[in-house]
Amino acid sequence: MSLLQTADTLGQEAEQLLKAAGLTGAQYNVLRILRGAEPSGLACRAIGERMISHDPDMTRLLDRMEKRGLITRERQCDDRRVVKTRITAQGLSLLKTFDQPVYDLHKRQFRHMSATRLKILYDLLEEVRVRKPA
Repeated sequence: MSLLQTADTLGQEAEQLLKAAGLTGAQYNVLRILRGAEPSGLACRAIGERMISHDPDMTRLLDRMEKRGLITRERQCDDRRVVKTRITAQGLSLLKTFDQPVYDLHKRQFRHMSATRLKILYDLLEEVRVRKPA
């Protein structure tokens, strides 16, 4: 329960930061994923696999982002079943405006912890995240 409460507290602060630009945490996550996938872009399924929190309706999420001009989608000529999603210049620009504020937010959220304790926390969380299901 404590882990869920902590994640929610930290997540709410991030959501408030993103809200000013009309972005949700999921949209911000998609933009970060697509920036990392430049210039080739990613298929919808690959984006979903990399999401921090899985969105059950990735297609609708991408539809909204495309309407805002943050991403583009293009069906591939070699395999018409695959639609590649790429971040637009507008999406990159918006994402860049959040790089420093998000960094500053995380710094504020964890400033009370020493670097040693943060490393231990990171290692423990990573151990839980990558464990093999029973």
